[in-house]
Amino acid sequence: MTLVHHMIASGPRPVAPFSHAVEADGWVFVTGQMPTDPAAPDAPLPDGIAAQTRRVIDNLKVVLGGIGLGLEHVTMARIYLTQFERDYAELNALWPSFFAEGKLPARTTIGVTALAVGALVEIDLVVKRP
Repeated sequence: MTLVHHMIASGPRPVAPFSHAVEADGWVFVTGQMPTDPAAPDAPLPDGIAAQTRRVIDNLKVVLGGIGLGLEHVTMARIYLTQFERDYAELNALWPSFFAEGKLPARTTIGVTALAVGALVEIDLVVKRP
């Protein structure tokens, strides 16, 4: 098995030492992305869970696009929320809009005490290359 480590030039600036994604036998493990702006990584984060979730999804799409994949290839998502009870319902209402109807990936959502850069949400993915 050969591992391929991906760093996407147009991708978000890493907030820690990691690859944007690592690929093994057609499976791609995408590092959790933050709601930072790739064009202005030091800019303030968007306000609220909906805006931060949209930015995280946009960042994941940049990473996936950089390796020829898209959200339609996602098999599993893990979502981390710092304000679980407050933000879970709003996240759930928004989540289906990112995927084709009836094609939602498996998902785990976890409440955590804190995330890097003061984010409200972080999402990592498991993706299968067709």
